[in-house]
Amino acid sequence: MNSQLSEFLGAKVEAQRALFASGATLSYGFRRRQLKKLAEALDEWEAPLCEALWKDLHKSTEEAVLTELSIVKGEIRNHLAHLRGWMRPKRVSMPLKMFPSRGRVVTQPLGTALIIAPWNYPVQLLLNPLVGAISAGCTAVLKTSPAVPNVSQVLVQMIGATFPENYVTAIDGHREVNQALLEQRFDLVFFTGSPDLGRVVMQAAARNLTPVVLELGGKSPTIVDRGANVAVAARRIAWGKCLNAGQTCIAPDYVFVHSSLRDEFVEAFEAALHKLYGGDIKGSRHFGRMVSQRAFERVSNYLADGRVLVGGATDAAERYIEPTLLEVPNGEVEVMQHEIFGPVLPLMTFDDIDQVSEFVCDRPHPLALYYFGPTKAGKAFMKRAISGGACLNDTIMHIANERMPFGGVGASGMGRYHGRESYLAFSHRRSVVATTTAIDVPFRYMPYKLFGLVKKLL
Repeated sequence: MNSQLSEFLGAKVEAQRALFASGATLSYGFRRRQLKKLAEALDEWEAPLCEALWKDLHKSTEEAVLTELSIVKGEIRNHLAHLRGWMRPKRVSMPLKMFPSRGRVVTQPLGTALIIAPWNYPVQLLLNPLVGAISAGCTAVLKTSPAVPNVSQVLVQMIGATFPENYVTAIDGHREVNQALLEQRFDLVFFTGSPDLGRVVMQAAARNLTPVVLELGGKSPTIVDRGANVAVAARRIAWGKCLNAGQTCIAPDYVFVHSSLRDEFVEAFEAALHKLYGGDIKGSRHFGRMVSQRAFERVSNYLADGRVLVGGATDAAERYIEPTLLEVPNGEVEVMQHEIFGPVLPLMTFDDIDQVSEFVCDRPHPLALYYFGPTKAGKAFMKRAISGGACLNDTIMHIANERMPFGGVGASGMGRYHGRESYLAFSHRRSVVATTTAIDVPFRYMPYKLFGLVKKLL
């Protein structure tokens, strides 16, 4: 590893540690001012961010606002509305055996945090965790993704113009920068990315016993059962799959359709794509592109794993893959072994919902689960299948409410954030017992007189 790079980054981390140790970040007023500064920066830098998202991902302004900027702004509003209450110590009732003590739970900021963002939603997934770090009273080092160089450049400029670097700093760079950062000692590492990279981050954090929040991914299943509104299901699935050209960690990854609905669903899915993008999907400014040539080749190769029912067109020069419904013979083909992260949706049919439940439950827990069908049947299915989040008769929307926690479970991640959960993710909940000295009950001291009576109080 480059020792100069390590020393350079180490100096930045130490400067943030010094600021945190001074207590400057702890007051309610300071945290509130910084949240407002971030909100103002988002307004000021909206146009450059949207332009950069278009250059890197072919993401339209509308989609950029809906899926990136508005989510961060909503998070900030929620924190501004509730921060004072979250910071307030919570009284805890005390049992008689602890008389005359009083108990409280107090939140303390963890300290200096490292936030590593992915490329697919490079604004939202960098700045949303930052809101939690600011409201908790932490300092933060932000690592942008090199896969989206235009967005990364704008984010570094925006953060540099908004905050002093000994409080919040954004750093770009490639793998060697990530490695050098992970060599530093932080008080929390917040990582969003693939499960494979999540293991690397967790291993590095373990060297310093640093806690981690890992927002990963996985193969999020979608079920279209008997009794579903097929037209609505197809439209919502197509929309959820096509956002950011399928490069979404909670995108529907594959779909199980009841055999009696198979033909109707295929027709409805094709019709939904036409309504979303018109007759020329490639020419629509609302349909994105694969982030890199490598990603294009990986996803386009999946088209050979089944029979194309809808779509299937590709253009390597533009890194374009048409939204594709791909009927696969079973769950053993290559496209069913990895998170797709692209606009290819494998389809399988079923007759017995118990077989679908067994299929889903036998695989690593996904980040999301989507069921379309009767409410009662959907709730019963969701009781059996574990996932980070879930939607009944919808996709994606569980991430849109900043008042609800978002996070993975098992292979799809650990820890959660959004709203109060973001505040808590960057905080330590500390138990504090205060005992008066005016009364000193003798029963707890040796030689434990009247122990028989004390025992009944335990």
